[in-house]
Amino acid sequence: MDIAIVLALLPALFWGSVGIVATKIGGSASQQTLGISAGALLFGLFVMFGYVIPNGFYLGPEVWIVGILSGLVWAVGTAYQLLTYKRLGVALGLALSTAGQIIMNALLAATILGEWSTVAMWAVGIISIALVVTGAFFISTPDKSDASKPKVDFKSMLYLTISTAGFMIYFVLPNFLAKIGYISSSVRTAGNGLNYMTALLGPQALGQVVGAVLIVIFVFHEKDAMLEAPSWKNMLTGVVWALGNIFMFISAANPAVGQTIATTLSQLNLVVGTFSGIYILHEKKSSRQMKAIIIGTILIVLGAMIIGNIHSFA
Repeated sequence: MDIAIVLALLPALFWGSVGIVATKIGGSASQQTLGISAGALLFGLFVMFGYVIPNGFYLGPEVWIVGILSGLVWAVGTAYQLLTYKRLGVALGLALSTAGQIIMNALLAATILGEWSTVAMWAVGIISIALVVTGAFFISTPDKSDASKPKVDFKSMLYLTISTAGFMIYFVLPNFLAKIGYISSSVRTAGNGLNYMTALLGPQALGQVVGAVLIVIFVFHEKDAMLEAPSWKNMLTGVVWALGNIFMFISAANPAVGQTIATTLSQLNLVVGTFSGIYILHEKKSSRQMKAIIIGTILIVLGAMIIGNIHSFA
């Protein structure tokens, strides 16, 4: 397998582990949001002072603005994803969130960023997205014996929509602003795009923390729990998330991968998270559910493999 695709698969591994680490550590949704953002800030500062600044990467005001904006919308996406989980449950909420992100991120990258240049690429891309989305719904198949039903109503779908929009903008914004000229071509292409994407991590993490604090205070209304132990412990969750983030940005910057492939492959975290929950957290699944999970996994991996080779159809 090409090394570029291997690197593009690492976000799925790290992001799929986030739920496991956070569950093991514990804490409320607000404490987890704060912990993740604080851990991301710690990692972002380490990258900035240990790699970006020593290597003379450009850190002008426009890079700070892009990074902070990206971090702010990430905080919105994360907070409303957690609210979606509260109303729909993690299984259905994660499946719908993943499906929405794959559809919107891939199509926006293909259209706005112009990464799908031929009819064949569009046809193959749509088929691969359909496979991934179908697989996500198979994985989220509920147990018939479970009497509890998720509350799919206007509010839950509103939370899901806001969450999807937040993650979508977080993914696409850095490349979109570069494409329209807000980020100069010389800055965007330096180091094959790696310099720009890694320079964003520190400013982005700052935006994440600011956004998380504002959301905890004004959305969750839990400012009194901000500095309790679970918030600090969940900084480890943030470091795990940040490792996935840096590999996602590196892959998106790589012309051999691009935004569409990078974001789609990153959503394989659904597979990692599902099987980790079963075998590490010992979540019980019926025989019917396990069959659906296996079918869903095959469909998702197949769809990801197809979109991972979409440039061969150009």
